[in-house]
Amino acid sequence: MKTLSIGDLKARIPIIQGGMGVGISLSGLASAVANEGGIGVISAAGLGLLYKKFSPNYTEAGNLGLKEEIRKAREKAKGIIGVNIMVALSDFAELVKTSVSEKVDIIFSGAGLPLDLPSFLKKDSVTKLVPIVSSPRAVRIICEKWKNNYDYLPDAVVLEGPKAGGHLGYKENQLEDAHFSLEELLPQVVQEVAFFEEKYNKRIPVIAAGGIYTGEDIKRMMDLGASGVQLGTRFVATDECDASDAFKESYVQAEEADIEIIKSPVGMPGRAIRSSFLDKVKSGLKQPKSCPFNCIKTCDISRSPYCIVTALYNAFRGKLDQGYAFAGSNAWRTERIMSVKETIQELMDEWRAKEKSPA
Repeated sequence: MKTLSIGDLKARIPIIQGGMGVGISLSGLASAVANEGGIGVISAAGLGLLYKKFSPNYTEAGNLGLKEEIRKAREKAKGIIGVNIMVALSDFAELVKTSVSEKVDIIFSGAGLPLDLPSFLKKDSVTKLVPIVSSPRAVRIICEKWKNNYDYLPDAVVLEGPKAGGHLGYKENQLEDAHFSLEELLPQVVQEVAFFEEKYNKRIPVIAAGGIYTGEDIKRMMDLGASGVQLGTRFVATDECDASDAFKESYVQAEEADIEIIKSPVGMPGRAIRSSFLDKVKSGLKQPKSCPFNCIKTCDISRSPYCIVTALYNAFRGKLDQGYAFAGSNAWRTERIMSVKETIQELMDEWRAKEKSPA
C-alpha cells in the first residue's frame, strides 16, 4: 500500500480526513483516523462557541478549545494530527500561533489564500504548512509569495474540487463546468507544483479532495498524479465522528435531490443537505441581525439572513430545525454509520480490487 510523506512525516495510508467545522471533526474523529494510519484533522472553526465555558471572549475560548482538542487527540492517537484553519476566520492568526506553539503536525489552510502562513513559524517549529487551493494559479501565487517573502515552500498542497462539502472556492456557474472538475484541474496543479519541486529541489505532494467517496475514486486520483486524497463526507457517518447522532443520521437519510448549493452569509457558495431551516431561509424568514461572535471576516451581518456559526453549531448538536449539515456531493450515498476502522478498510479493499482488475 502506498504511503504519504509530507516532509519527515509519513502516513501509513495516503488518506487525510478533511477538517469539518463546526464541531464535526474534533479530537474524537481525528485521533481515530490517525490511529488507522491516515492523517486526522481537527477543525478550528467555531471552537469559541463549543468552548464558551472556558471564556466569555469568543477568540480566547477558541484558542483554549483548540489547545484542549490537540491535547485530547494526542492522548488518544499515535499517528499524525493536523488542524484545519480557514483564512476567513477572524481569529486566524491566533489559531495558527496556538497550533504552532502546540507543535501540531500540520496546518491545513484554505477559504482564502494563506499568503502569510509561514510568518508564524519560529526557528524550532516542527509544524508543516499545507495550503488548500482550487486552481493552479492559486498554487503558483502561494509558492511564489512564500518563497520570495519567507524562503519557504508548501510541505504539500490540497486541491479541493467543486464537489466538496461546505464552502467552495468556486463561483456557482463553475460547479458543474467540466473545465473546473477535479479530474481536469488535478494534472494542471501537479504540473504547476512540479515546476517548483524541480526549481528548488523540494518534494511537494499534491492531495486531491472534493467528492472522493470510494477506493475506485482514490485510485483514479492517484493515477492522475495525486500523492494522496482528502475525504470529509465519508468520515461523517462514523461512530467516532464528533457530531451528534442526528447530524450523522441526516447523511444516512439524505437522497440525491436533498444535496443542494446554498448562498452562505460569508459570501461563498456552499454545499449542504436540505433542511427545514434552509427552507425557511429561502422563504425569506430573517433571523435577528446581531453579531455576537464576529467569527468570519467576510460575513456582513447587515445582509446576512442568519448567523452561520450558530446554524452550524445547532446542526452539530442535532437541532437541524435551527441549522443545517454541510456535505459533499456524494453524501446521499451514505447507507449506514460504521467505525473509522471499517470505513478505511472498505476504501482500501475497493482500491486494491481496482488495482488488481484489468483497465
